[in-house]
Amino acid sequence: MIIGVPKEIKNNENRVAVTPGGVQEFVKHGHTVYVQHTAGNGSGFSDDQYVEAGAQILGSIEEVYAIAEMIVKVKEPIELEYALIRENQLLFTYFHFASYEPLTHAMIKSGSICLAYETVEVNRALPLLVPMSEVAGRMSIQEGAKYLEKPMGGLGILLGGVPGVKPANVIVLGGGVVGTQAAKMAAGMGADVTIMDVNLNRLRQLDDIMPANVKTQFSSEYNIREAIKTADLVIGGVLIPGAKAPKLITKDMLSTMKPGAVIVDVAIDQGGCFETSKPTTHAEPTYVVDGVVHYCVANMPGAVPYTSTLALTNATLPYAIQLANKGWQQACKDNAELRLGLNVVNGKVVYEGVSQAFNLDYTPVSEVLA
Repeated sequence: MIIGVPKEIKNNENRVAVTPGGVQEFVKHGHTVYVQHTAGNGSGFSDDQYVEAGAQILGSIEEVYAIAEMIVKVKEPIELEYALIRENQLLFTYFHFASYEPLTHAMIKSGSICLAYETVEVNRALPLLVPMSEVAGRMSIQEGAKYLEKPMGGLGILLGGVPGVKPANVIVLGGGVVGTQAAKMAAGMGADVTIMDVNLNRLRQLDDIMPANVKTQFSSEYNIREAIKTADLVIGGVLIPGAKAPKLITKDMLSTMKPGAVIVDVAIDQGGCFETSKPTTHAEPTYVVDGVVHYCVANMPGAVPYTSTLALTNATLPYAIQLANKGWQQACKDNAELRLGLNVVNGKVVYEGVSQAFNLDYTPVSEVLA
């Protein structure tokens, strides 16, 4: 198979979908890999390293899309890429369709096969989302601590406090991968942390493994309303696979929060879990609503590309090799995990969460694999 690795062109996105080590694996299996010039620079991988691993370098993104049977990316295609995508071309990347209707319609129109990292599933876990959720969860505290500083518009609070001065009050919404990593980081920095979830079994697990400065609380609208009144930093880390995130903090709740408090919406890729959230970039990461600082960067791990690229490709490469070796249809027939990654196939929406998000016709994936 001919594999194309374009350079990511989303704002401040420095990750790359395949490392030189990944190229070597593809080549070992008899595949041809084309990498766009400087695609790996942001993650610390030079063109020479890719060539040494067996890749061929192409000068433009147009050339990569034109020659590849399978495009392997990190982030969803942006508007500049829509016209480059061909019928029957396989795209293996993060899509987050349910949060952006124009992308969904563009991919339907393209006739391509869209296999989304974020809906590949095994035993109710999302193995290709986990590594980036781990990065984003940890980063949410790092960024939240920074924007709590007065020059950044925050309250002017040090997350861990100092002897004689209480630490910051951190509320983490969601006890999944993002929430767990965020709580661990905040606790490690000495904050007073409360992690909220609707799953009591998960709260019991967290209560057992978290340090003493992390408390658990059942997540209800009433409890959230009460908790955010005294919060200095709120992390939103809830996820419904393939669907829009629920709005846990509404605009009217912001007026009850401290001016200068910070909220970090890690669920922004799935539409955000705060009503006032809108996607931002690393170039302009924050905005203020009702005195509350909003950090809603849609590709948080892109700020630490070396770590993120290695973490992501460790997880994606085995699946990408299967797709290249067998072709997408046979690979998805053989592997139920990959089959759940199919979202849009030849103009048909085959993932129920996407069809429900925009009231589109749904085609069972079994029909396109028949």
